[in-house]
Amino acid sequence: MSSIKPTGPRSIALIGPYSSGKTTLLETILHICKEVDRKGSISKGTTVGDASKEARDRQMSVEVNSAHFSFMGDDFYILDCPGSIEFLQESENVLVGVDAAIIVCEPVEDRSVTLLPLMKFLEGREIPTFIFVNKIDTAYGTVSDLFQALESISNRDLVLRQVPIVKDGIATGYVDLASERAYVYKEGKPSTVIDMPPYMAEEEGSSRFTMLETLADFDDHLMEELLEDIEPEKDEIYGLLSEDLQKGFVLPVFLGSAEQGFGVRRLLKALRHEVPAAATTAKRAGLYREDGQPVAQVLKTYMSAQGGKLSLVRVWSGQLKDGDSFEKGRISGMFKLQGSKPTKVTSVVAGEVVALGRMDDLHTGDFLQAGDQQSVEPTEILTPVYNYALYSDNRDDDVKLSAALSKLVEEDPSLIAEHKQETQELLLKGQGEIHLRVALERLRNKYGLNVASRKPKVAYKEAIRKKVVQHARYRKQSGGHGQFGDVQIEINPLPRGSGFLFEEKVVGGSVPKQYIPAVENGVKESLIEGPLGFPVVDIAVTLFDGQHHSVDSSENSFRSAARIAMTEGMPKCSPVLLEPVYKVEISMPSEYTSRVNGIVSSRRGQILAFDAKEGWVGWDVLTAMMPESELQDLIVDLRSATSGVGTFRYEYDHLQELTGHIADKVIQSHSSEKH
Repeated sequence: MSSIKPTGPRSIALIGPYSSGKTTLLETILHICKEVDRKGSISKGTTVGDASKEARDRQMSVEVNSAHFSFMGDDFYILDCPGSIEFLQESENVLVGVDAAIIVCEPVEDRSVTLLPLMKFLEGREIPTFIFVNKIDTAYGTVSDLFQALESISNRDLVLRQVPIVKDGIATGYVDLASERAYVYKEGKPSTVIDMPPYMAEEEGSSRFTMLETLADFDDHLMEELLEDIEPEKDEIYGLLSEDLQKGFVLPVFLGSAEQGFGVRRLLKALRHEVPAAATTAKRAGLYREDGQPVAQVLKTYMSAQGGKLSLVRVWSGQLKDGDSFEKGRISGMFKLQGSKPTKVTSVVAGEVVALGRMDDLHTGDFLQAGDQQSVEPTEILTPVYNYALYSDNRDDDVKLSAALSKLVEEDPSLIAEHKQETQELLLKGQGEIHLRVALERLRNKYGLNVASRKPKVAYKEAIRKKVVQHARYRKQSGGHGQFGDVQIEINPLPRGSGFLFEEKVVGGSVPKQYIPAVENGVKESLIEGPLGFPVVDIAVTLFDGQHHSVDSSENSFRSAARIAMTEGMPKCSPVLLEPVYKVEISMPSEYTSRVNGIVSSRRGQILAFDAKEGWVGWDVLTAMMPESELQDLIVDLRSATSGVGTFRYEYDHLQELTGHIADKVIQSHSSEKH
C-alpha cells in the first residue's frame, strides 16, 4: 500500500472504556482549536439524536458524537464513541469509516484487559491506532508496568513516544523520545520546553533505544545505523513512526491529561503528521475510485422525535453535493455536526463526515455511490445478551409501538425486536440492562409510549413418561339431533425431539373414516395445554377403537370425545416439565475463568470444555449447556466478574426434564399468572 501525503480532511474515532475521559479529550481538543468557547459545550450523553436521562445520570455517552476542528491548517472530523461495552455496536459501525482511532485509557494496569475487544476489532480492520494514556497526573502505577500490560493485549508492537517527568510522585512533564526534548506541563496552555533533568538521562536513553529497536524491526537502514552506533536523523525517525503506524506495524503510546490539557497539543501534532490521508484509507478499504466518482458510507443513523432522519456518512471518494441523486435517493440537506449543533453545507469531499437529511431508504452500513458498485465487509451485528418482554396497558398503542421499535432498531442495529410465538410476547433484545433501559426511555421521550417491561417467559414444555389407554364418550341430547362420539386411544411417550405423532388403527368402521381427522384435531387441541399447564411435546396418540351413532355422530362430537380422552388420560401418564437448554460459549480473560466457572455451576450449567480463545492472548472460551431460565441475567454476573468484558453466544440445543422444587415453583407461578 503506497502512502499518500496526509493532506485534506481526515477522520478520527475516539474510543475506550467508560469513564476513561474520551469526551473530556474531545472538548479539550475543540477548545484548543477554538471551535468552542468553553469546555463542556459538547455535553456528555448528548448528540444530535437525543439526550438520555439514563446517560445523564451515569455521565456517559450512549451514541456517537460527531465534531470537527482545524489544527495548524489541517481539517479533522472526530467521532466520540460510547465507552460502555453495551454500546460497542456504535463504535464498531463507526470505526469502519475512519482514517485512524485513538484509544483513550487510564493509567491503571489492571484495566488494560478491557481494551482487548476494541484492539481485536482495530487489528482485524487494519485501522491505524494511537493510545492516549489519560489522567497521567493522577497515576499511581508506573508507565513501565502499564506499557507491559498493554503490550500483552496487542498484536502490534507498542512504541512508547514519551516518558513522564515525575516530581514527588506526580507527573509534571514529559520527554519526547523522538525529538529528545523535555517539556513541563502548563495547565490550559502549551507545555514549555525545559532542559533535560539530569536524573532523566538514563531512563530517556534506554526508552529511546527501545523505541528505535522496535522501528528497526521494520527498516533495514535503521537497523544498520543502530548496529554501527550511528545516530539516525530526526526526520528519518519521524518518517518511520508515520509509515509504520499507517502500515499497522506499531501502536504509538502518548501520555497526558485531557482535563488539564496536558499532552493534548503533542497528540494533535502527531495526528497532523501521522494520520493517513483519506485516499490512503480508501485504498486500504478497497473503496478508492480512480475516476473520482463519489462514494460515501453510512456510519450512523439518527432519528428525531418528529420522525426526521439524519444519516451520518463518511465520504470515501469524490465529492458529494446537496441535490445529488443516487439509487438510494436524492440528497436534500447536508450538515456538519458539532455535537448537537448542525451547520448546513452544500458540498463535501473525500475524508469528511457529514449528516444527510431525510434519506428514508438509506440505512447504517449502506453506500451512496455512482457507477460501479463497491462495498466492504459489513460490520457483524453483535449477539444480544439481555432481553425484555414489552407490554402496554393501552391496546391502541400496539401499532405505534411497532413503528417506534422499527425506528429504534434503525438507529441502533444491535437492538432486535421480535415476537416470540411460543410465549406470545414482544421481546426487545440488546447488549445489557442499561442498553435496553435507554431504548425504553427513547420510546417514552421520543414517541410518547409508556411501555412497561418484565423478564421474558421461558418457553417451558411438558411431556409424559408412561403409556396409558383411555376411553371417553361425548354425549349430548337437546331436542332433535343429539351429539355422540366415543373413542378409545392409546397415549405413548416418544423420544425427546420427536414432536407429535397421530395414528389410527380402527377396524370394522367403529369410527367412520370421515370422523378420524376430527379426532386428531381434538387431540391436537388438548396438547396446547397439558395437565401441568404447558404445551405438550414428544407424544404419540393412536386411535384404535370407538363407537358412532348413525344420526347423532358428527365431527364436533368426535373432536370433543378426543379432548375428553386426552384430558382424562394425560394426568395418568406421569407428566413431566421440560425446560429449554442452550449451548453457550462464554469468552473471558483467563484470569477470570475460575470465577466464570463458579457462575456457570451456580446456574445449573453443565461445563463441557475449556479452550484458549483463538487469536486472543490471555483469553479463554468456556462451553457449557445452560437452562434458558439461567441465561436471562447471566450477562450481569458475567460482566461483574470480568471487569466488564466477558460476553457469550448461545443457541438452542434441546429440552430436558425439570423436577423437584424448581419445577414446582415454575408450575405454581404459571398457574397463578393464569388466575
